[in-house]
Formats: sequence, C-alpha cells, structure tokens
Amino acid sequence: MTALQSQGTSIRIRSGGEALVAQAEALSGESHSGTGNNLRNANGRRKRICFFGHFGSPNFGNEITIQTILYHLRRLLPQADVACICTYPKSFAAHQNVKAIPISRTFGKPWNLRTRLAKLLRKIFIAVPSELWRWLDAFKTLKGTDVLIIPGTGLLTDAYGLRGWGPYNLFKWSLIAKLSGCEVQFVSVGAGPIYSTFGRYFVKSALSMAGFRSYRDHASMAYLTRIGFRTNSDRVFPDLVFSLPKSMLPRDGDGRSKRSIVGIGLMPYAGKYSIAKPSDTTYQEYLKSLVTFAQWLLVRGYDIRLLIGEVSDRTASEDFKSMLKPSLGDYDEDRIIDQPAGSVEELLPQIMATDVVVATRFHNIVLALVLNKPVISISFHHKCASLMKEMGLSDYCQDISHIDGDRLIEQFQGLQRSAHKLKSLISQRVEQSRKALDEQYSLIFKDI
Repeated sequence: MTALQSQGTSIRIRSGGEALVAQAEALSGESHSGTGNNLRNANGRRKRICFFGHFGSPNFGNEITIQTILYHLRRLLPQADVACICTYPKSFAAHQNVKAIPISRTFGKPWNLRTRLAKLLRKIFIAVPSELWRWLDAFKTLKGTDVLIIPGTGLLTDAYGLRGWGPYNLFKWSLIAKLSGCEVQFVSVGAGPIYSTFGRYFVKSALSMAGFRSYRDHASMAYLTRIGFRTNSDRVFPDLVFSLPKSMLPRDGDGRSKRSIVGIGLMPYAGKYSIAKPSDTTYQEYLKSLVTFAQWLLVRGYDIRLLIGEVSDRTASEDFKSMLKPSLGDYDEDRIIDQPAGSVEELLPQIMATDVVVATRFHNIVLALVLNKPVISISFHHKCASLMKEMGLSDYCQDISHIDGDRLIEQFQGLQRSAHKLKSLISQRVEQSRKALDEQYSLIFKDI
C-alpha cells in the first residue's frame, strides 16, 4: 500500500482502487440523498449499469481507466447497481467492489486434437453448442440492465484476435444489449488497427448499435472513417484517465534523491498492434537507442528510474539493463532505480518522484501529464502521437519504428530548456481535459 497526500490529509491508496470507491461515496454524500427515486425503474428496481472491457488484467492503464469511470459513476449516481463484464472477473472482483462476469465462459479443458475429423466433430458437438449457451447466458446477464458502457482503452482492434475481448465478443454483447432494450455507450474509446474483414464488420456493427459514441482522440475517429464507419454525429473526448481525481494524486517531493531523476518507461514491442508486419529489429533498435540515451544521462549526473505500465514490461526492463550493463563502467548500478510497480497505485508515486519522463506505454504518458511532468513519448501506435499533438507536445515525440538515440538526447535538452513553459502548458491542457470529461459524464449519466 502507498501513502498519498491530499489537501494536507494523508490518504492511503488501497488495493484495486478501494480509496477511489470510498471517496466517491463520501463525495456523493447527502447531495445525492434525494436521488433514490430517480435511480429506479418503473417497477421500483434500481437502475443497473454494466461495463464491458479488458479489465482485471495486468495492464495498469486498463485498470486505472475502469477505476476512474467507476469513481465518477459512484460520485454522480451512488445508488446505481453496477456490474462489469470483463476478461478476468475473479481478479477484478477481488480488487473492486463490483460484481464481475466473464466475457466468455469456458467449458472444460482444451483438447489437443490432431486429426481434421476430430477437430470438426469437436466444433460441431462442443464448440457450437457451447457458444449458443454463451449467448443465452449473456441474455440472462443483461436482462434488466439499463446501460452497457464500453469505457476507454484501445478496444476497437483485432490485433490480438477476434475472440476474447476482441471484436466478436464486443459485437455479441452489444447486439444482445440492443435486443434486450439496453442502451449501448462507447465512451472515449480508441480504435485501430483492424486487419480482417470480420474484425471490421464486428467493430462497425457494434458501434452502429450505440446511442452514444465518443473517441479518445481524433486519430481513432479518422481511422474508423477510413474503414467505412460514419462518425458524423460522434464526438472526441480525452482519455478517461485525465479525470483521475486530484485528491488521489501523490504529493510532489516524496521519494526524491539529490540528483535529478529521469523516468524511462519500457515495454515489449507491441507487434501487430503497431504495424501489420512487425519485426524484432524494431525492438532491438528501440533498446539500443534508449541505452544510448541512458549512457548520456549517467555521464551528466542524472539518475534513472525504470517505469512499467504492465507486468509483462519487466521483461523489457531486464533486456534494457542487460544491454546497458557492459557500458556502465564506473557508474553505480544503484543509479538505475528498478522497483517494478505491481499496480497503478504503486506506479503513481514513482512517476511523481521523477523530473522528466520518457515513456512508451500510452497511459504512462497520460499519468505523467496528469502529474505535470515534462514528457517525451516513444510512439508505438497512433494514439501516442495523437495525444502529444493534442497536448501541444508534438516536438517531443518519436515513432518507435524510426527511433534515434541522438535525437532523443536533443529532444531531452529542448525539454529541459523549456521545462517551465511546458509545465504551464501541460497544466492548462490537463485542466481542459478534466472539464471536457466532466461534460461527458454529464452527457452519459444525465438520463439514467
């Protein structure tokens, strides 16, 4: 657990955003005490809201996204009945005060079938009936639900397959919601890449069933337009994490060393999520460029803190350290601070303890901006470049496919020279994002 400070009062961040829940309930307080009747259907049942997404996962960005929108839901609609349809329901339920339902239930253990006939028979007698049962189960789950919300994250892609949290199940749950008389909302979602014909069909069909659609950047909206989806009445609102409550942010100055600290956020190469034909060469050049940058920092007296945004990023951190170690020479290895966070609650104080952040994962960049840190983005997806453009920081962004260590050093020097001006700009843009998201919460929750 990590102790954070808010308005001079110590707040302890508990596992899985429990403090977000507690504070939202406290903020709702008596100001919502008269809303009970408004939050009930004609039959007297409380309004029911379901979320859908890749949640309960080891990805910190996904987890802080759902925690943030849950906070605002509880703040505005404290008496609503809430559930989440997600990838890892056991993990999600263990860390959130929310009922969790699997996106796709499993039946038995997978068989390692070798013959074509055996695979065909399994599909006919097991796979098809099982999927029909999942559809019926989904109807049962959404019965009586008023709104199905798909909140944030880069869900509109088939880079990780059609099934799981991919386009097929997104389409299935959206269609069942529509047939059940449940409103569908896509809220600040990200889109692309979508490679397959089925992927495009499922994504466009799911979106077409929504009564409200917004995207977290103009790049996502433009991408959907290019694949033939009409976005004429849709809107762009910032990523939901920009509405992380200020009171839950760590206090600056905690955990500081005497030397300036540069946070370097690493991740394994995203493969098809970045480009149709990925190559390991890109990852190796990425690591080499960051090693060149790290060497330059150490020579000039900076300390380095390694940052991750998902548990799997530890592999990239180890690869980076192995590549850097032969060149460390006389430099103390303790100047490379590597304390892998196990949650976003642990990550936030680590970012706050830095002076500048150079990161790859999208939500590491978002969190650094929320904490008013000058930042350089290594863009592995159009969402990163789009974010930096919206924040007025395009000069401090590099494409991972063409990353250059020397240019990274030049960008860092420019960032340092303009740090005061940039921090003022970042603070202004983040506050604008907060206000825009307040408007969006009013839009999506006003009729519930």
